[in-house]
Amino acid sequence: MKLMFRPPLLHLLLYCATQALGVKIQSVPEVSSDGVIQIEVEQTVSLVCQPDSSYELQADEELVWLRNGAVVNLKEGNKKGRSSVCVTPIIYEDNGATFTCHLSKNVTVSASVTLNVTYRPQLSGSEQVTVEEEAELLLQCDIWANPPVSSVSWTLNGSKVDLEAGGFTVTNNGFTSQLSANNVEKSLHEGTYECLADSPIYGIHTKIFYVTLTEKTMKFPMMPMIAGLVVVCLTALLAVFSRWEKITKCCK
Repeated sequence: MKLMFRPPLLHLLLYCATQALGVKIQSVPEVSSDGVIQIEVEQTVSLVCQPDSSYELQADEELVWLRNGAVVNLKEGNKKGRSSVCVTPIIYEDNGATFTCHLSKNVTVSASVTLNVTYRPQLSGSEQVTVEEEAELLLQCDIWANPPVSSVSWTLNGSKVDLEAGGFTVTNNGFTSQLSANNVEKSLHEGTYECLADSPIYGIHTKIFYVTLTEKTMKFPMMPMIAGLVVVCLTALLAVFSRWEKITKCCK
């Protein structure tokens, strides 16, 4: 997110304002009646603060901007009479940010707006997954969005996943959805999986997983084998040393 400050140009756009006693904030996009601006990531928000027509500023009175309570640095010439702030591009962390404008000599004369940053679930494309038979299958898709997705579903080869038949478990924490199964079998678990997340404003987003099961490979415990070889070698060497005197006598 980058904050840009510039004097407002009256001929650019019409503004919708939120107003408190003494000052008001005009915004593009427009602000709702409850002081909320809905905006998508990567877009731009323009804010303009000015005194209400019924309030007469003192000669040395300035306008002050706050973002979540922290003072926003303004350039000279952007503090008196009218003051503007431009937020671009909007990022995820801007969601819930509150911008407040108040008079430098009277903080009670203020107005505020809050950003509601919307973004779609980060679901798209496909992924190749290979897993051995009798191992664990774990598939995960990102469902983090604003507003939150209304539903998440999983399919296998075009049909809804049968949780009981395949021994599947589905977990959702609001950020990710996971589909898992233990001791997988080729006949039950191999195929094309699809994760579908339904957003109230962005519609359905999907991600596909192509799951291939391979034969189980024998895995030898390397450390016990190495330890066994060391013991055998040491035993053989000790046996040779213990009989070395007899061996040398035989060779004379």
